[in-house]
Amino acid sequence: MVRVSARRQARVEEVERLKERLRDAKSVVLTDYRGLTVAEITALRQALREASAEYRVVKNSLAQLAAQELGIEELEQYLKGPTAVAFGSGDLVATAKILTAFSKKAPVLQVKAGLVDGQLLPREEILAMTELPPREVMLARLLGVMAAPLRGLVTVLSGSLRGLVVGLDQVRQKREGIEG
Repeated sequence: MVRVSARRQARVEEVERLKERLRDAKSVVLTDYRGLTVAEITALRQALREASAEYRVVKNSLAQLAAQELGIEELEQYLKGPTAVAFGSGDLVATAKILTAFSKKAPVLQVKAGLVDGQLLPREEILAMTELPPREVMLARLLGVMAAPLRGLVTVLSGSLRGLVVGLDQVRQKREGIEG
């Protein structure tokens, strides 16, 4: 019987946890946290928790194994140096905005890349997402764009009806003038 060392077993379990988080998360953002204090990391974790995201420091080798087993080999290029990962179960834009805002206060925090629906996004695309307005604003704008043609149709139709009513009223006035 082959005995697996406790250390090896812990590594296998951590790879399984990372695979589960990578698979279940709506979004994943990799960051370089080098230089952050414990207090700063704690504050960042709290802010991310409020946005339905978990922030964890990961071992690059274990994250690479998990990514390979899930078929996300492209992630390997970003797993260099100290890496912490934000696993988001909510809105990606909210997670990215929190990380970006925090990096402005603590410039040592750097976004490396992200993963959304299995698609790898480089740092620039993650940062571009932070410029997007909130989801509710985007939905309101979309609704406005969809409603504009209907408003135009209602205006045209009401204009035609208004013209018909005015024309009928003029006919009535002429008849009353002739008869009266």
